[in-house]
Amino acid sequence: MKYAKMAQSSFVFLRGACHLFYDALPVSTPFRDAPLAWCCGDLHFENFGSYKGDNRQVYFDINDYDEAALAPATWDMVRLLTSIQCGADALHATHAESLAVSLSCLDAYRGALGKGKPLWVERETSDGLVNELLSALQGSERAAFLDKRTIRKGHRRTLKLDGVKALPASDVQIHKVTEFMDGFAAAQPSPKFFEVLGVGQRIAGTGSLGLERYVVLVEGKGSPDGNYLLDIKEAQPSAMAARLALLGIEQPDWPDQANRVVTVQKRMQAVDHAFLHPVILDGLPCILKGLQPSEDRVAIGEWGKKLDRLKAVAATMGHLLAWDQLRASGRSGSASADELIAFGHSKDWETEMLDASTEMTRLTQRQWKIFSESTLVKAGSL
Repeated sequence: MKYAKMAQSSFVFLRGACHLFYDALPVSTPFRDAPLAWCCGDLHFENFGSYKGDNRQVYFDINDYDEAALAPATWDMVRLLTSIQCGADALHATHAESLAVSLSCLDAYRGALGKGKPLWVERETSDGLVNELLSALQGSERAAFLDKRTIRKGHRRTLKLDGVKALPASDVQIHKVTEFMDGFAAAQPSPKFFEVLGVGQRIAGTGSLGLERYVVLVEGKGSPDGNYLLDIKEAQPSAMAARLALLGIEQPDWPDQANRVVTVQKRMQAVDHAFLHPVILDGLPCILKGLQPSEDRVAIGEWGKKLDRLKAVAATMGHLLAWDQLRASGRSGSASADELIAFGHSKDWETEMLDASTEMTRLTQRQWKIFSESTLVKAGSL
């Protein structure tokens, strides 16, 4: 499923081949000597979206930290700019428009970094397409969301295993996850909340396809409409790790990969994601959190051919990256807020960033062409 998806477009290929991106990233000054910051590692415009915090409020932010690591602050931005240009077709934008949007994103990042005050985005502080998303979610009901992912029979729900969002789990997998959740529940203030009602293999994203991942339906606040859905996903080493090691950029000695992901996510986000925990599932480091629907993203491709709307979304993404890096500044080897502020005030790296993102876009498109034309991909035998 992953390889078939990656063959669809250069943008999806970019999402699924993160390690290739960092293998080819230039070693020029902006990508070697920029201040170190905590980075998402796989930043592209579809890795921004809404999420429900542990305070039950809805926020808009970076929402995937699987590849997170300590890296030059510019690495996240150049990948985000590359995604905008590489994904121009998905955005229904011309090449010239994607460059204009890239510049808006970069200018917003520099400006927010230079101000040095980390903020956040919620419904009251958002506008444009982001506000439309958060306003729609504010009025949505849990029962309607559950109806999309489950089948209701009387006062009970079962998971919808349709091969699109979820696949059936084997008896062994169901037993393993249920046993884990029983142990997890016993350590929580309300064990009944985490009583397992169903387990499936979750299908979501691109880079994470092929990893061990489950959707778990739990009792929550009561059946049928108070049930909750949880996401358990295997954590592997960051795609940036090999390149960072070559550059001699040391990482903390994490207990395991799940602790890396969760710790960085908590440092960068203003409010913690609901139910976010690093856990060990049958010896495998995993991330447990409230299930975040993939559709809870800005419909950025539906910007109505009004370039200002697209620029505004990209500017919000630039602001968020700066705010998240500032929020995590000075932690475990990352640069201080003052160093990041000074970097934001400097403009001597802006042109090189745009040029590098354009070149990385061309490289990704060439790689995708080779990949998509492979006879193995066409035959579905990879």
